[in-house]
Amino acid sequence: MTLLSEILAYNKDFVSEKQYEQYETTKFPDKRIVILTCMDTRLTELLLKSMNLKNGDAKIIKSAGAVVTHPFGGIMRSLLIAVYQLQADEVFIVGHHDCGMSTINTDDMIEEMVKRGIDKSLFKTLHYSGIDMKDWLYGFDDVTESVRASVELVQNHPLMDPLVPIHGLVINPSTGALDTIVNGYTK
Repeated sequence: MTLLSEILAYNKDFVSEKQYEQYETTKFPDKRIVILTCMDTRLTELLLKSMNLKNGDAKIIKSAGAVVTHPFGGIMRSLLIAVYQLQADEVFIVGHHDCGMSTINTDDMIEEMVKRGIDKSLFKTLHYSGIDMKDWLYGFDDVTESVRASVELVQNHPLMDPLVPIHGLVINPSTGALDTIVNGYTK
């Protein structure tokens, strides 16, 4: 049985047994917050529990490293939609210690892409098109500085409501302990 088959078989039972009822909520976050965090598997439940959140309390946006990499990219777009259309009144950017984005080796990643069938000549085409793969794939050296930089980008975005607090936190992925990097109430 494939993983997809297992998931679909479980889902059939989940729906027929109405297990979804315990998760029913609206599209608007009850605590009126949006969280940008990392896609790290250790945070799937730990982050919500460590912040006393349950299903329906917050909009959750996940990306590698919880980094806002472009002022007009998908992450920033999602944050703006959460604020202006989905009733989020505060933004939390939550990075974590021991993040894989702090150890990304772009040369190794490109090599792995080639091993999996990506034509090596494509990287020359991307280079000539102005795409620096090492820069694009690069993560960060210091999670605290990365969170601070993302908070600053969001705070200073020309389309972000300046009255919305933008908080920056770093979570310990083992204990759930949160460190405040930027308190959005004290800009």
